[in-house]
Amino acid sequence: MTTTDVATTTTRDTAVDLGLLILRIGIGAAILQAGLIKAFDFNTAVGFMESAGWRLPGLAALMVTTAETLGGLGLIAGALTPLAAFAVIAAMVDAWAVNVSAMAFWSEPFNAPFLIGIGATALLFLGAGAYSVDAKVLGRTLWGTRIAVGLLIAALAAAVLTWVALLGTNPIHFTAPS
Repeated sequence: MTTTDVATTTTRDTAVDLGLLILRIGIGAAILQAGLIKAFDFNTAVGFMESAGWRLPGLAALMVTTAETLGGLGLIAGALTPLAAFAVIAAMVDAWAVNVSAMAFWSEPFNAPFLIGIGATALLFLGAGAYSVDAKVLGRTLWGTRIAVGLLIAALAAAVLTWVALLGTNPIHFTAPS
């Protein structure tokens, strides 16, 4: 009976770690691709920011490109996962706001940036799992709830502050802007 309990626990832990690896690769690859597209065609990213009315469009493009590229690499490798998730969450909150800022925020809430942000938030709280740099080099798969909550609050604050400072508007509308 003890053998069954141990086998079940081992199988469950392996399944959880494999699930975290799959989630990290999926979220990390999606955000890394977005960052690399901007990095390899940086002038287009700057042009998009400029046409959307962002102040200092070069800085805004650099910030999002860096967050997406380094955040994606960090999530894929499971390296400093809380910091990688922080970067991805902050970038995706602003990307989500760009997608919904011209309408009421509930009009189309479940777009790609929203879902990537939710995945990064899950990784922030669940950790990287056993198949990660965090586990193999740093010897930890979890960073603790306080760190996760603190980084989530900091990511949301960074996203809102970036939006307000570089775009100058309220990113969330309860009704469609007129």
